[in-house]
Amino acid sequence: MREYLGRTAVITGAGSGIGRALALELAGRGARLAVSDVDEVAAKDTAEACRSRGASAHSWQLDVADRDAVFAHAGDVVEHFGAAHLLVNNAGVALHGAVAELTDADMRWVMEIDYWGVVHGSQAFLPHLAASGEGQLANVSSVFGLISVPKQAAYNAAKFAVRGFTEALRQEVRLDGLPVSVSCIHPGGVRTAIARSARVTASEDSDRTAAVFDQLARTSPAAAARSIVRGLRRDRARILVGPDAYVMAGLPRLLGARYGAVVAAAARGRV
Repeated sequence: MREYLGRTAVITGAGSGIGRALALELAGRGARLAVSDVDEVAAKDTAEACRSRGASAHSWQLDVADRDAVFAHAGDVVEHFGAAHLLVNNAGVALHGAVAELTDADMRWVMEIDYWGVVHGSQAFLPHLAASGEGQLANVSSVFGLISVPKQAAYNAAKFAVRGFTEALRQEVRLDGLPVSVSCIHPGGVRTAIARSARVTASEDSDRTAAVFDQLARTSPAAAARSIVRGLRRDRARILVGPDAYVMAGLPRLLGARYGAVVAAAARGRV
């Protein structure tokens, strides 16, 4: 299994939630942390928390939707640390609302961050990960990259795209013989602020949406981070996070396309 002592781990969206918890977990394992977030102050706070655990850490302000900025970031990380061994494309946002009410602007916002941010990070860092001789690339999808649910069409679209992109990339890396493992991470309900910072369409109540998410989110960020690291240490192609993730992953395998009727029935009165 992999160890991270002295290895450089790059994490986007590390200012809070899963990204911050993952940075702290890896800091405790002796990794060097390159953490970024669109919120510069939050990224700095995470880096400081990692340093308080004895790790070498540096922070960057980064908008993953900006391709040029992500490629420049890859160069900065390698210049600062000398190498990049692990990349976790974690930055993400959420959008709640019926398809009939979704605007192009909101759809593009989700796709540019949740999907294109993953593409930008993967393309920018892959050569550096390969150059390390023992690289790992992990992209954060969601259980909503395994099943679709009502009023999450935009988020589903982005996370299904991340899953497809990552699985194809894993095959390409294998065909090319690159020394890089590729994993797709599918968290279930994790107690983060993503629901409270999500955009909602005009007829939706943002407080109610967040309250429903809070009721369903049973996994702490720290527990999620430990689960992710266990999967990464074993080079798992698919890393499920939380008991609910295993249940949801099993639905389409068990029921095929009929799982949609089960999900719709469960969602009635909640969405």
